Amino acid sequence: MSRVAIVGAGYVGLVTGACLAELGHEVTVVDIDANRVEQISRGKCPIHEPGLPELIKRNANHRLHATTNLREAVCAADVTFIAVGTPSHIDGAIDLTAAKASAAAVGAAIRANPKDHVVVIKSTVVPGTTDRVLAPLVADASGKSAAEGIVVAVNPEFLTEGRAVRDFLEPDRIVVGALDQPSAERVLALYGALPPGVPRLHTTRTTAEMIKYASNALLATAISFANEIADLCASLPDADVVEVMNGVHLSGYLSRLEDRNGTALAPLTSYLEAGCGFGGSCLPKDVSALVAQGRELGRPTPLLSAVLDVNARRADELVRVVEEGLGSLENASVTVLGLAFKPDTDDVRETPALPVIRRLIGAGARVTAHDPVVRALPDGLGDVSDLKLVESLESAVARADAVLVVTRWPQYEELPALLVRIGRSPVIADGRRMLDKSGVERYNGIGLGRER
Repeated sequence: MSRVAIVGAGYVGLVTGACLAELGHEVTVVDIDANRVEQISRGKCPIHEPGLPELIKRNANHRLHATTNLREAVCAADVTFIAVGTPSHIDGAIDLTAAKASAAAVGAAIRANPKDHVVVIKSTVVPGTTDRVLAPLVADASGKSAAEGIVVAVNPEFLTEGRAVRDFLEPDRIVVGALDQPSAERVLALYGALPPGVPRLHTTRTTAEMIKYASNALLATAISFANEIADLCASLPDADVVEVMNGVHLSGYLSRLEDRNGTALAPLTSYLEAGCGFGGSCLPKDVSALVAQGRELGRPTPLLSAVLDVNARRADELVRVVEEGLGSLENASVTVLGLAFKPDTDDVRETPALPVIRRLIGAGARVTAHDPVVRALPDGLGDVSDLKLVESLESAVARADAVLVVTRWPQYEELPALLVRIGRSPVIADGRRMLDKSGVERYNGIGLGRER
């Protein structure tokens, strides 16, 4: 059992803290948000993430604690994770303000404590950041080096929102970037209670940082590839991107050769599906950061730039699908189903829904939105101030001329039956291709070709 401090009780920090507590460690999460700290201390979960409320309730004030006092938490710990946000600047480069401040504060706390300490960078930072920026900040502020018992390692997270607890407790890999094997083993020991068969990789700190970015860039590339194919299908009579991608999924590269009946597909195939594009706090930011770093290094990344360009065009294609069904958006009543960037989360960061809503309002439509979890959008979105949010799915679609499916919430599978029950037949613009097109009277979907 280790005593662990985690700086940052946001999505990554809180999931990491709750899961490490579940594994038997004594964990204290640190955050500047006193309200969030108070919620965690009461055993309440401040974010929507399946399985996380149960972990927090079970471990709060037992093995999981929360505080605003970083110095106190770090001094009491053997290991400190830095898990603060690294948002994007306008040029796509990451903002290291919080990460740098945390590294310096952690180092200053270590200075006051003579024992050895492990500092783990969990925040997503571009390759080379720990070596060039964060490790030197810890060393300068602590007055101690690796030779004097201070380990600074990189341990990227591979958590998918909506299944983050499972991803942590049943990981597909554990990657640690450290200067030597003994340092890596000190980090890997934190995961000793996990299944022994999980691959554990020790590499350099820069390589570990790049593994995180390369992993997310691959997923984003798969999504944009499927969406570019969808746009071609939409322009061809009698082509359907769903059937196209189903055929691609059956390739031996994506399904087990010994079971080719479609039930043994690789998880990557879930990203090789046409839709509304990628959003959230990771893929858009991470691909943009790699592009920005390539620009800074004089190494252009045209493929990754194209991935972002394809994604940026999804809103226009979704609006086109709606307008094709209606003929005109002027004064049309359009309902957008889904505000979270994906199901099983309340995260609206970089959600595909917002640019679509902006374009619909700009074209003269009256827009209503529904989401099973999201009840309000962030402040400061003045360009969507005319958006009406409703809590009932039936109320959302009852007077709609068109309904646009943006988030693949399972609740929306009942839409065709609901429309039959209330006697309505709006245009259904299926941005996720999750509905049976034969079961909807006026159906139009992403990547569905028509006679022209």
